[in-house]
Formats: sequence, structure tokens, C-alpha cells
Amino acid sequence: MEQDGSSQSRPPHVLVFPFPLQGHINSMIKLAELLAIAGFKLTFLNSHHNHERLVKFNNIAAHSERYPGFEFKTITDGLPLDHPRSGNWFLDTLEDTMELKMKESLREVLVNSSPPVDCIIGDGVLSFALDVAKEHGIPIIFFRTSSPCCFWVSYSIPDIIQAGELPINGTEDMDRLVTTVPGMETYLRCRDLPTFCRKLDIEDSIFMKLVVKTTRKSLQADALILNTAEELDGPILSQIRTKCPRVYAVGPLHAQLNTRLNAKHGESYDHFSNTLWEVDKSCICWLNKQPNRSVIYVSFGSITSTSREQLVELCYGLLNSKTKFLLVVRPNSVIGKDGEGEDVVMELMEKSKDRGYIVNWAPQEAVLNHPAVGGFFTHNGWNSTLESIVAGVPMICWPYFADQHVNSRVVSEVWKIGLDMKDVCDRKILEKMVNDVMVDRKEEFAKSASEIATVTNQSVNVGGSSYSNLDCLVEDIRIMSLKKLTK
Repeated sequence: MEQDGSSQSRPPHVLVFPFPLQGHINSMIKLAELLAIAGFKLTFLNSHHNHERLVKFNNIAAHSERYPGFEFKTITDGLPLDHPRSGNWFLDTLEDTMELKMKESLREVLVNSSPPVDCIIGDGVLSFALDVAKEHGIPIIFFRTSSPCCFWVSYSIPDIIQAGELPINGTEDMDRLVTTVPGMETYLRCRDLPTFCRKLDIEDSIFMKLVVKTTRKSLQADALILNTAEELDGPILSQIRTKCPRVYAVGPLHAQLNTRLNAKHGESYDHFSNTLWEVDKSCICWLNKQPNRSVIYVSFGSITSTSREQLVELCYGLLNSKTKFLLVVRPNSVIGKDGEGEDVVMELMEKSKDRGYIVNWAPQEAVLNHPAVGGFFTHNGWNSTLESIVAGVPMICWPYFADQHVNSRVVSEVWKIGLDMKDVCDRKILEKMVNDVMVDRKEEFAKSASEIATVTNQSVNVGGSSYSNLDCLVEDIRIMSLKKLTK
């Protein structure tokens, strides 16, 4: 047996390397846990800042006990620890500070790793990981944590520009169909493209160029992992496979993890939330007192910021709808000075009396699966969208940025499990949409959401497409590791 730990008898050592944001970390930890259940050794490479928050709000000791081969390591994200990292902080630092510092740190981790890393699963946004993997002769699989539809739109941007469908010429052009994204020709409008496509001078859009570069570079990896099911995104997965044949659709990952943990440990097994925020579980006690499907859950994720004016419109739309609501208002999520918008929240609490409940952060999976919840007013981040789909909860979509504008269109037009409120923030429109989802068209939306939930949940059960795809991924990582060891 070789002395450096490179023996073929040891389990494969996989390094998982997420982009340092809550949504990316959440789904990548779940994937890492699934690989740990398969018997792999896992190193999860987190930023110092996010790891501190993870340790603060989660039981990491219990996590280590459950997965003995699972190790957290930390590196810099390029910013000082006391930086607030609010809003879109990462857009300004991604290509210079973050890439330079994280690239060097990744090299150090790989050189000093014992046993050696056999395979890297890198966040596709961190495309420089491909260069480092090649330097070290390590196989790399990219995981794209956004939706397949958004990935495909981002890949197609050069074709959209070449066809003259970008730039967008003013507001009257927003509802024009975009016909150069294969598989999406009948429903994708200009307003459904990622927000960086709205710049008039697209040649000057540094972020757009960066997105196209990282998306196309993802296809140079040994394979691609997507957090979806064949049943949800089959037509788009077929398109992506014309450019990258090895695509593993293994999602929804939170549902797949629940299936595998329950099979191993039983239904009552406690799952980790992997949150970077302090969860207020008192809202579950409040939900327990509400009638079935009577509450709309309102949360805009871990990044979205609103203006004070938008918060006022949203609050009065909820109040005027007469529907019960559970509202999440993250600390400092209202644009302005610290504490901005607190008076609006206090006023809402006063006027709603027992009809509403407000928290700083909620245990989202538990909330969406609670029988009292009948709708989700969401920013449509991909994790939130999948959690709503799995729980069979219809959505009102109010996208903010990134993949959310594409996701909201798919929710409303393709799956028909919600309404799309993008580009408006008006109390009357919100009131009508809440009444549509929760009262007037309640049964119609509930039926569609239930049907999609059924096929999606079947995909992560034994014999389902995502369950089988994960088994293939595990086997292929074993083969990659053996090939690396025998080189």
C-alpha cells in the first residue's frame, strides 16, 4: 500500500468549493452531505466569514458526528472579516480581489491536502477553479446552483446579441419575445432576461461579459451538476446536453437528501438548515394555530434589498388582501440607514393584529411544508423556488436579480403554478394577486402545484430520475478517482 494516502482502497476524497453566498452554500452543502452518505471523504471549502456564521447558527459538532469523513476548511473571500457584505458586494470584487486571493488559497489547500483530493466539485461561478484543477491534474465537475433555464439563457447571450435581439430599446420593447434561446422561443420576453441585459450599451456591460465567460467555461469541466429534475426541466436539459453531454440532474437536492437520510435513519431524523442567519422558530407556533392553506408566506431571500417605498406598498397590499400572512423582514434589508423601514414594520404589526406575524428569518423548509401555508410571495431564487415546488405551494413571483427573472417566467408560464409580478410594486396589484392565489383561483393553483410536487418528489425516490442520476454521479466520481490514482 502506498504511504501517501493514495491507495485505491480508501474512499474518494472530494473537495466542494462554493461561491461565498447563502444560496450557493446551502445547495452545495446538501450535495456534499449526499456524497458523504455515499461513503466519500468530503472537504467543504468555505470562506472565513461564512463559516463563522455557519458555526454561530448551526450545530457543526453534530454535523461532524453524523458525517465522520466531512471536514470544513476555510479560506478568504478577498474581503476583511468586518466588511458588511450587504447587497451585491460580490459583483465589484469577483474578477479582481476574490479571484486572485481565492485562487491562491485553493492551490494551497490542494497542495497540503492529505489524503490528496481526487475530484473537485466547484461552483460554476468560480470558473478559475478549472485552471487550478488542470494545473494539479485533478478532475473537476462544475455545479451550477442557479436554474437550468437561466444557465441556458446566459449561455445563449452571444447568440441573442448576434441576432440583434439585444440591446432592449426602451420600456415599449420589454414584452418583445426573444426567439434565439432554443427551447424557450414561445415564452421568453426581454423583461424575463437577467437584469444585466437591460443596459442599453451592452458592449460596456462588464458583468454580462463575466456571466457569459463563466457559463461557457463551465462546459469545459469534466461534467456539470444541476439542481433540478428531468421532469421539471427536461426540454432545457436536452438543449444543454448538446453542448455538454455529461449533465447530472440530481435535484431538488434538499428533497433528495431528505429521502436518503430518512431511508438511513428514519422519518424523525433532524436535518441541518445550513443557514447563515438566526432562525426565529416562534412562527411555527403561530402557524400551528391557523387554518389549513390560509397563510401566505412572504420572504425575499438572503440578498434582496427593498426601498422604504417598496416595503410600504408590499405591506399595504398584504393588509388590504385580508389574507393571513407570515412576513420575513431581514435586519438591514431596507435600503437606507440602519433600522430603515422599522416604523413601516411596526405599523403593519399594529394594523394586522393577529392576522399577520413578522420575523427576521424563518425556517423556510418547515414553513413551506406547514399545512397552514397556502402561498409563497417570493423573489424566486432557485433554492426557494425548488422548496416551494416540492412542498406543493403556489407562488407570487417578485424577482430581484440573477436567475430570478427567468425563474418567475417559468413558474407562471411553463409550470403555471403562480403569478409573475416582476417590474411592478403596487399595493393594488399585489392585493389582487394574493386574492387570486389564496381565494379566487385557489383550487386551480393548488391543483397545478400539487401535480408538479408529485412528479418532482417521485424523481428523488428510489428508481426516480434524480435518485438514479445521483447514483451515476457517485459511480462516475469513483471511476474518475481511480483513473487519477493509476496515472
